[in-house]
Amino acid sequence: MDGYPGPAVVLKASSTARSAERAVAEIRAEMGGIELGCLVFFCSPEHDLGAVARALTDAFPDTLVVGCSTAGEITPDGYGRGSLTAIGLPRRHFSAVAAPIRNLSAFDLQEGHPLVTEARARLERKADMPSAGQSFAFLLIDGLSRREEWVVSALSMALDDIPLFGGSAGDQLRFSRTFVYFDGAFHADAAVLLLVATRCPFTVFRTEHFVSTDRKMVVTGAEPTARIVTEINGEPAGREYARMVGLDVSRLTPMIFATYPVVVRIGGVYYVRAIQKVNRDESLTFFCAIDEGIVLTVAQGMDIVDSLEATLAGLRDEIGPPQVIIGCDCILRRLEVERKRLVAPISALLAANNVVGFNTYGEQHNAMHVNQTLTGVAIGAPRGLGS
Repeated sequence: MDGYPGPAVVLKASSTARSAERAVAEIRAEMGGIELGCLVFFCSPEHDLGAVARALTDAFPDTLVVGCSTAGEITPDGYGRGSLTAIGLPRRHFSAVAAPIRNLSAFDLQEGHPLVTEARARLERKADMPSAGQSFAFLLIDGLSRREEWVVSALSMALDDIPLFGGSAGDQLRFSRTFVYFDGAFHADAAVLLLVATRCPFTVFRTEHFVSTDRKMVVTGAEPTARIVTEINGEPAGREYARMVGLDVSRLTPMIFATYPVVVRIGGVYYVRAIQKVNRDESLTFFCAIDEGIVLTVAQGMDIVDSLEATLAGLRDEIGPPQVIIGCDCILRRLEVERKRLVAPISALLAANNVVGFNTYGEQHNAMHVNQTLTGVAIGAPRGLGS
């Protein structure tokens, strides 16, 4: 941070130590003696999560700490696996409060307003500034809950003009159990909303690298609450999707879904609706809810390196050199990057722009739960003090 006359605006750290105690100790050492307004971390499910929780409580007893399990990490050096990665937001520049959501499976839309109202009131007292225009919201949510649409809809209505982004916790590609951390422990069937106030410039964003084609199909059978599509164009969904992309249903894998996503048009904007897996009955399980009658369009990928580079350039133009970009990057994007052997150039771009975050089972942007995107917040240095 050339030209900044004081303690770091944002702190970043990562450890590949297998021992939870050692990994947390290395994170603690990188944070130095700076008083933190909040610590956000992303933890590989290869770690003993109970041991991580105990070590974090011991290392950061007076700090607000939130985090989640991942499908992969974005470290200060780019894509990583098996790591514990963290972002420290110093109290000099940031104030934060957390609003946990327990028993997520029973979450009701009516719960969003009082939860956000109470959190905003706490933040305004703590930060001594209005939350509107100076704050952003960050949601971490159980990636297997199938409740993201409900939660972001409820929260966004109450947040008004506070922008929201977020990510769904992962567990590599096992799709077994995912966890969110708050109040000193990892929780399943849970979420946590982090409200952050700062006078640093910031912008919440979403980016993807797909354009629609003329290959369209209609969902003729679906179980929206289970995120399962049973029929497309009157045929078994997996078989018809495979035909539309020129493959046999037996060849459908996460790599294929990452290469040939489908999009839906909402309000004149196309949003990716990513497929998680093909089931034994040739139905398709998605990462988000799909209703009968929806028209899906097969999307065509653009160059992911060029697309990311353009997005990052736009963020730099808006806020100046980013001190950090907290990124929620879909696991399907990472699978594509790995398949195309682009890990090195993508990691270089992420590192050069201070992107730190995790690979997700889904992303959130304002009132939308989205897939196969990168969502996040880019934070710059305080005005007049950056390089």
